[in-house]
Amino acid sequence: MNSSNSYLPEPARIIGIKEEVTGQRAIKTFRTQFINGGQFSYNCGQCAMLSVFGKGESMISISSAPYVKDYLQFSILKTGRVTTALHEMEVGDIIGVRGPYGNGFPMGDWKGRSLIFIGGGIGLAPLWGLLHTALQNRSEYSDLMLVYGARTSNDLVYKEELRELKKEIPVHLSVDTEEPGWDEFVGFVPENVKDKVKWPQNSIAITCGPPIMIKFAIMALKEMGFEDERIYTTVENKMKCGIGKCGRCSIGPHYICKDGPVYSWAKLKDLPTEY
Repeated sequence: MNSSNSYLPEPARIIGIKEEVTGQRAIKTFRTQFINGGQFSYNCGQCAMLSVFGKGESMISISSAPYVKDYLQFSILKTGRVTTALHEMEVGDIIGVRGPYGNGFPMGDWKGRSLIFIGGGIGLAPLWGLLHTALQNRSEYSDLMLVYGARTSNDLVYKEELRELKKEIPVHLSVDTEEPGWDEFVGFVPENVKDKVKWPQNSIAITCGPPIMIKFAIMALKEMGFEDERIYTTVENKMKCGIGKCGRCSIGPHYICKDGPVYSWAKLKDLPTEY
């Protein structure tokens, strides 16, 4: 990456595009490589600023795992001008990438613990690299579990990968309402958490998704006996310039770009206007 100017993106080529979700809430996964062959080191939970020349830029969580060196992966929900422009791009097109930004997940503090990943919709993307890093270093952690859901089965990301993941760890999926052919949990993600999580002691819970899902997932975890210090989430959607200079990421005395986006609930619960 360009170390002389933190605002200057490096050109990267799109080498792969996968359509994850179709329809109004379309999601695509992009894999990119820097044109100059460079790489940057990053931690699970960090983000990068992606730019479409002539359209603008948007902060996106990195969904690939840091041990993967061949590409950077981003799963992107089509929501605005920049993400719409990204969805219109093709393999071979060039985008700008700068970063990484944010503090990342404190995986070193979690060694020897069980990890419970709780995601909703596109919120699985910020957890995906974290989950695979835990799998890559399986001996360092106890049990692993994923609880993940979306409005419909179409809205689930990484469908093929989830089928393979079930061969390695417990994966509990859900949709909000009944639909033909669905034989797993029907209901909201926090309800599935209450139904499936049976070992709250010595566990770390990491959740990401719509704010309302996070709110009720945390309530469910606390009812089970999770202390605030053992619950983590990420608010990367609050990040703006990436380096805390524009001020738009400020919440109370905190700048999410500098202090976050990863927080334990013990810290996040005291910030104003969150959840």
